[in-house]
Amino acid sequence: MKSLAKQTALIIIDVQKGFNDPVWGRRNNPHAEQNIAALLTAWRETGRPIFHVQHLSRDPTSPLRPDQSGCEIKDLVRPAAGEPVIQKEVNSGFIGTDLEDQLRQETIETVVVTGLTTNHCVSTTVRMAANLGFDTHVVSDATAAFDRDGPDGRQYPAEQIHDISLANLHGEFATVLATEDVLGLLDD
Repeated sequence: MKSLAKQTALIIIDVQKGFNDPVWGRRNNPHAEQNIAALLTAWRETGRPIFHVQHLSRDPTSPLRPDQSGCEIKDLVRPAAGEPVIQKEVNSGFIGTDLEDQLRQETIETVVVTGLTTNHCVSTTVRMAANLGFDTHVVSDATAAFDRDGPDGRQYPAEQIHDISLANLHGEFATVLATEDVLGLLDD
C-alpha cells in the first residue's frame, strides 16, 4: 500500500466522556482511545488535517446530551486550537453538518476514520464517506463497540459486533488497517 498523502484527514468520531457511562454495557478494545491519541499526535506532528466529530444527542436519557458532562470530548483526544469540531445529531458525520464541504474546501480525497462506536457512527460515517467518493480507511484498533442484544434477546459480544462491522466495511466501503500500519504509511 502506498503512503498516505499529506492531505489525508484524520476523522475522530464521538470519543466522548459519556461512552464511559455504564448504560452502554461492556465494550471491546479498551485501548482504542490510546491508539486514537497516537494517531492524533502523528497527524499533528506531520501537519495533516484533523476533524473531530461530536454527537449531540436529542435523547433526554442519553449521556451524550449537550447539557451533560458526558457530551464532552475525552481529554486524551481533546481538540487543539484551530482543529474543527463537527457537531451532529445523527449517526453520520455528514448528515446535517458541513463536514463534506470542509473536506472538499481543503481538497481532501482520503480520510482515516477512528472513534466510537464501530457499528454505529463510525460505520455510518465510513459508508457515507465512501459513497461521496472519498478514499476511506478505518483503523480497527482505534474503534470499539459494545455488547448488543438482538431482536430475539440473544446477546452478541462486543468483539463479534466490532469484527463483523469491520468485515462489512472492508473492501467495499473502506480499507481496514491497524494503528501501527497507518502510522507506517505516514512518510512526512
